[in-house]
Amino acid sequence: MTEQLFLHDAYLREFEARIFKNAGREVVLDRTAFYPGGGGQPPDKGRLKVGPVQAMVVDVKRREGEIVHVLDAPIPETVERINGALNWGRRYAHMRHHTALHALSGVIWQGFGAKVTGGQLRADRARMDFSFPGEWTTGVVEEIERRTNAALAEEHPVKVYELPREAALQEPDLIRTQVNLVPEHVKIVRIVEIEGLDAQADGGTHVANTREVGRMEITGHKSKGRQNKRVEFVLR
Repeated sequence: MTEQLFLHDAYLREFEARIFKNAGREVVLDRTAFYPGGGGQPPDKGRLKVGPVQAMVVDVKRREGEIVHVLDAPIPETVERINGALNWGRRYAHMRHHTALHALSGVIWQGFGAKVTGGQLRADRARMDFSFPGEWTTGVVEEIERRTNAALAEEHPVKVYELPREAALQEPDLIRTQVNLVPEHVKIVRIVEIEGLDAQADGGTHVANTREVGRMEITGHKSKGRQNKRVEFVLR
């Protein structure tokens, strides 16, 4: 089982680890700061290095309780310990967009009673789909943008904690997707809370305060069905 350092310190950029498995261009470490992707957030990229030996991490995957680092070149089998470093600019952009998605989710839940049906983020943009019960107009979209930016500017702290599965499922606000995406085998649920704005079950990485997100600009919106709507945005 790989120790997931990113769950406890999203700002960790470099780390040292022991190579647990080495299968050519796929390496499993005993601990890692590389996020393997999930919940709409892409996997991290970066590099593994020791002395003159270096390989770029081009993908990261979960596999049977382990986190597999996919490399552009193999690490020699004689290497036992290695240093990892994230592509920090890319990761931090993911953190900002992920927190923005949660803020947006909190706004549309509190203001419009809409549940999330999907979402995806990149380093330069993001989108969210939700089941919107009311009339979908340009005015509504502008109001969502205004409310979200007002909330981000209030500098809400973002904190992470854990709850037993049973306790988390008893709080409907914590599992706010249209379908419960928490797997049955998960007994401890990780919660990401934007104080006073939003709290959700989530396994991704986030900034520590909404002031780091910046300003959201909605660049597109569309209807994806009778109730399912989408907004696309960038951060300024």
